[in-house]
Amino acid sequence: MHKVLAIFAVGLLAIGATGCATLGGPSKQKVVYHINYDDTKELTGALRNVQNHINAVCAKGDTTPCTEKLDLRIVMHGKGVDLLKQANTDPDMQQKVISLKKQGIAFNVCANTLKGKKINYKNDLFDVSEKDIVPSGVAELAKLQSEGFAYVKP
Repeated sequence: MHKVLAIFAVGLLAIGATGCATLGGPSKQKVVYHINYDDTKELTGALRNVQNHINAVCAKGDTTPCTEKLDLRIVMHGKGVDLLKQANTDPDMQQKVISLKKQGIAFNVCANTLKGKKINYKNDLFDVSEKDIVPSGVAELAKLQSEGFAYVKP
């Protein structure tokens, strides 16, 4: 019995010393933000949440690239695609999108929404290429969650 307690105590000490139970230290955060609304104030708030998330995980002055600490994706479907529609004509929204993309954030757009709303992503949406299109926004959310991504609905 004492050997079992001793082994357990050593394990607790190891966890306490590193802050986590894995030998390689803290793992990369994997997060997916879900946007399916079109209110400009809410969309701006969601992008602010994303930037605040980046700021919290990737401290200024840290030499580790943020992409090694954080894999954050924004999945848009339904009305959420309006975020990039608005950015197509709103310079302020464009700058927010550009800034987040420069920090490694991926913006994924639902192909079903594009088809259903007859949206031409090349003309109607800001800075979207074929690689940004996912077959189904909802299916992409489920896939990412099954891969260990935390789900955030701002």
